[in-house]
Amino acid sequence: MELNPIYMQRCLFLARKSEGFTKPNPMVGAVIVHDNKIIGEGYHRQFGEAHAEVNAINSVKDKSLLLTSTLYVSLEPCAHYGKTPPCAELIVKNKIPRVVIAVRDPNPKVSGKGIDMLKQSGIEVVEGILEEEAIEINRFFFVNQLYSRPYIILKWAQSKDGFIDLKRKPDENRLPVIISNKITHSIVHKFRTEVQGILVGTNTAILDNPKLTARKWFGDDPTRVVLDKNNKIPRNSFLFDGTVPTIVFTSSIPDDIKNTDNLKFIEIDFSKESNELILDHLYQERIYSLLVEGGSKLLSSFINKNLWDEAYIEVSEKKLHRGVNSPEIKGSIAATKRYLNSTQYHLKSKISRNFL
Repeated sequence: MELNPIYMQRCLFLARKSEGFTKPNPMVGAVIVHDNKIIGEGYHRQFGEAHAEVNAINSVKDKSLLLTSTLYVSLEPCAHYGKTPPCAELIVKNKIPRVVIAVRDPNPKVSGKGIDMLKQSGIEVVEGILEEEAIEINRFFFVNQLYSRPYIILKWAQSKDGFIDLKRKPDENRLPVIISNKITHSIVHKFRTEVQGILVGTNTAILDNPKLTARKWFGDDPTRVVLDKNNKIPRNSFLFDGTVPTIVFTSSIPDDIKNTDNLKFIEIDFSKESNELILDHLYQERIYSLLVEGGSKLLSSFINKNLWDEAYIEVSEKKLHRGVNSPEIKGSIAATKRYLNSTQYHLKSKISRNFL
């Protein structure tokens, strides 16, 4: 039987159907082919539920056909016990003679073990079909496994002349300048459902009093993360309302604060590499993807340390003529989209391009 990339394309299509629901697990699709006909398919629908291979095998009505079928899967079948039994073990049990894999699991501790289990049972294994495409759809997962940190997405909107806001002071009670339009504002909320954490700095928290929820899109709210070195943020701010899990990084935890299920204070030394410390703590908190929506200073701190993987920059036709300068960034432009009076630029950093 000749290998047909179209079946792997179908795997990737199926995998994308679970976008935003499998985090922190990867998105995976699987297709079972018999005599050049798809007889079963499945994908990992939600974190903690059955994997793609399990759903594909279960969807086959005549299980006897598995004995002469080929399983296509977009990521190496797991060989370890987690929330579900090993998929490689299930494949062996069902005596599927051939497995075609797009890419190996990037986790050094498990990479290749699923393949070894299959081969040791006499199953033919083919690797590398649409490998780059398979890595691309799971770029969050690959960064997590290779670098042991959250996948970092930067986001901001700026005027045509390069400002993100007018200069404001806390005692002025002035609202931020509206640069985004209705469409791009909703798109930002979509981004929030696709990540596990969203980060802002002290000034943004005080000046904007943001909710940082995904109320304009269907999906889960991310964990809110805020930097408050000197505990300046008012206790009546939306960030402290207890409606969404929130993490506050501070140099000293106030005496009047008690950590709850939805509010956690973490003490760090801001004199050290605070960005790295924050990312380490967030990774330990199982936050594997982070949207940075702060002001120019916070965004620039990630850019200057090359701690970012993607950036979404909206450039409006509106001019401010003065104000807070937008961050300066360089990266490979992956896409450009026009929304009403704004253009959105999607950039990728060299960190991602090393392996994507």
